[in-house]
Amino acid sequence: MNNDKIQLHNVDFNDFIKAIDECKGDVYLETGDGDVLNLKSKLCQMIGLSTILSNTEVAEATIRCTNTEDETLLFRFNLYGKLPEEE
Repeated sequence: MNNDKIQLHNVDFNDFIKAIDECKGDVYLETGDGDVLNLKSKLCQMIGLSTILSNTEVAEATIRCTNTEDETLLFRFNLYGKLPEEE
């Protein structure tokens, strides 16, 4: 597993889930409390995130990916606030 992490700030929750769905490998959300959720799991998306996040935006979170292409995708999403346009 790659140890590179992405810090997300002020990300729209719905758009973030769409970006996660585009990822090929596992994507983990790590909280300051030490919780680790596999965001590729719809159960974690529905139950875990709704419990941890009180509104529709992720104020701050650390994301860890098992696939380097996913890291690039989520880094660009974090930077631009949307998925890259398909060519």
